This record gives sequence, structure tokens and C-alpha cells, in this order.
Amino acid sequence: MSVVLVIGNKAYSSWSLRPWLLMSELGIDFDEILIPLDQPDTKARITRHSPSGRVPCLLIDDLSVWESLAIMETLAERFPDRGIWPANAEARAVARAVSCEMHAGFQALRSACPMNLRKRFAFRDWGGQAGARDVARIQELWADCRDRFGTGGPFLFGAFCAADAMFAPVVSRLDRYGWEVTPATRAYMDAVLALPSFERWTAQGVDEPWILEHDEVDAPAL
Repeated sequence: MSVVLVIGNKAYSSWSLRPWLLMSELGIDFDEILIPLDQPDTKARITRHSPSGRVPCLLIDDLSVWESLAIMETLAERFPDRGIWPANAEARAVARAVSCEMHAGFQALRSACPMNLRKRFAFRDWGGQAGARDVARIQELWADCRDRFGTGGPFLFGAFCAADAMFAPVVSRLDRYGWEVTPATRAYMDAVLALPSFERWTAQGVDEPWILEHDEVDAPAL
């Protein structure tokens, strides 16, 4: 089976990080094709693989899957022994629900705090009241998952799974934009940030030569 993941810049592409981190951390062998974003030939190069013209895109033999949650569900079907989702049915249902909420929500936080692995910022009023509501809801979600299903490990459902991969860019945002969080939230964030695959992705992103101006926030970096 040929498995290839098409991704964008590691310093900025939060959606690319999600399946890359999941596959890397759970030991799914794959090759990657990195296509720098916002270049003259970016759209043409991505469209060769992804019908939507966006990344990430998973290629399995002749199959193209171009949406993050669909990629994760496809991986769960093709690699049922890797723990993509929790084994417990109730935990699995909640993991899918929180992943979908992440996929569709938290626009104020995501807009005000684009993922940028090269910078750290002192906290300011990122996203106003809407941003604060997003962060409060995220912490509420994480606390509920940890309280109900988090025994046996430091992640949302104990062991690392797709839900953690979905929230990994949010972990980076809260960390790098200086958000004040509860001790329980910080402990979960530290577990994600310490993943060997997350550390490897970050180091590679920092070393990239490309700068995406629209993801460079106009605020003093630490």
C-alpha cells in the first residue's frame, strides 16, 4: 500500500499538522509531499493531488482524500489496530463530537491567533470577547474529556488519538500567544507539546525559508 500525505508549510499550516501528527505518532508509515503555500505555482501543484486545491490531502494508492476528518476516518478504516479513535464506544463518540466541534468552530481564536511556530507573543486581548469565549469553551471540552475518559494517560482520552491531533494547533496557539489557562489545561498542553512528532514538526517548520505575511501577526514577538 502506498501512503502519501500532501501538506503545506510546517511553520503555519495547522490543518496539515493534524493528520501528519496523528500518522507520525501512531506509527503509520507514509511519505510526505510538502508544497509551499502562497507561491505562484502552489494552486497548480496542490490540484495535481487534491481536487479541492487545498492541503492536507491523503493519497492511498489511487485514492485521494482531501479533508482532515475524512483523512482520519479513512486511516481508522485502513489501520484499525493503531488506535486512531478510542476503543470504548462512548469515548469514541465523544472524541468524534469534540473533533467536529474543533473542525467547525473557534473562529475568533483561529483568526486572531494564526499558527506560527516561529514566534511567541505576550498576551493581549486576542479576538476580544469572542476569543475569550472560544478559549473558555476549549478548556471546558478538554476538562470534560479528561475527567470522563482520561485515565491511563495524559491525553484527552488517555492515549493519544485523533481528537488530540485535531486540537494540536490550538495547543500551539494557546502556548505561543500567551493565553492564561488552568493548571489542568497547561498539563494537557505540555503533554501534546512534548510529543516527539510535534517537536520534530516544529523544528522542521522553524527551519523553513518561506514567510507567509498574512500569518505574521502585527504584535511584538517575545
